[in-house]
Amino acid sequence: MVERTRHLRRAKSLTEQAADEIRARIVFGDVELGSSLSENMLAAELGVSKTPVREALLQLKSEGLVSIQPQRGSFVFDMSASEVVHLGDLRETLELAALRLAAGHDRAGLVEALREIVTKMRKALDRNDAVDYRKLDAEFHRAFFDHSGNVYLLASYLGIAFRIQALRSRLSADPMLNRSSYTDHEKLLQLVESGKVDAALALLSRHVGGTTEDYAATIDARRNAKAS
Repeated sequence: MVERTRHLRRAKSLTEQAADEIRARIVFGDVELGSSLSENMLAAELGVSKTPVREALLQLKSEGLVSIQPQRGSFVFDMSASEVVHLGDLRETLELAALRLAAGHDRAGLVEALREIVTKMRKALDRNDAVDYRKLDAEFHRAFFDHSGNVYLLASYLGIAFRIQALRSRLSADPMLNRSSYTDHEKLLQLVESGKVDAALALLSRHVGGTTEDYAATIDARRNAKAS
């Protein structure tokens, strides 16, 4: 008789569930950058004690989404325009490396993944679904790392991915920017599919650089509005 082993799925802990919910609120723009996060309020809203909320905030701090300040409390991360530029520089370095590796390691798999995502992006644009579009935008760029064959490169990217997604969410409410973004993603797919890797890398560099400028401008505009 052949013994069969069943791997049981462990239910998510209250801490994990709380982290998922708070992370989603930050990433998808439901709370402002720099805003206070009350443990008492979050516990009441989520129907849990303060302990899982406190542990969730510590986890989100390690992901770069939350700042915990002694004697003051917990806050959604915030960034200056110059910090956004520095983050964009790192993102560009990582993504260019990932795309170059993925094109050599698993171009067929990468093309298949990108094609599926671009098709979904088109549908999201057609129904003016900015929320779905920005999720797909993140998936598109993550695909470079998933097909790069380098787990350390992926781990490095995951260290900044949530911050990038949070910034992306605050930018992609603009339909015109989304359509411009879609054009770049569609062209990137075409270049990778046809084996024009150098051209794809050049376009990706321009795309990430332009997006970083838009992020920085959005941050500056928000700060100026608060100051006025």
